Amino acid sequence: MEAAKIETGELFTLQLPSVMESLAALENLIEEIADRYQISEDTFANMMTCLNEAFINAIVHGNKLDAEKKVIINAEVDSKRIIWTVTDQGTGFDYNTLPDPTAPENLENLTGRGVFIVKQLADQCVFNAKGNEVELHFKI
Repeated sequence: MEAAKIETGELFTLQLPSVMESLAALENLIEEIADRYQISEDTFANMMTCLNEAFINAIVHGNKLDAEKKVIINAEVDSKRIIWTVTDQGTGFDYNTLPDPTAPENLENLTGRGVFIVKQLADQCVFNAKGNEVELHFKI
């Protein structure tokens, strides 16, 4: 793992192949940052949930489980917040047209809740225009 100093904190970067086994490296990074910055248990749990969801979406929906394609994760950390960025090499998607998982006709669906959950748990959730990158902000 590389850590580079930025003006007010640190930048962590991972480039992982699009396989489920890569999730362990991401979880290790989340734990390392949580320990280093004394992140509260609630924020840690929210980060772990959101990043698991974003990473799995990037692998499955973005990179279509193509192990040759990478998922790039950046964590920019300072004394007040962490900004996580998860980018895949897929074509992206229109995040504005996702069905509402809380609508009565969608309540029994087994999928389709990930983006909704991430938007609830992160302090801020921003997709790029293409839809292949999500930025997740957490106050610490």
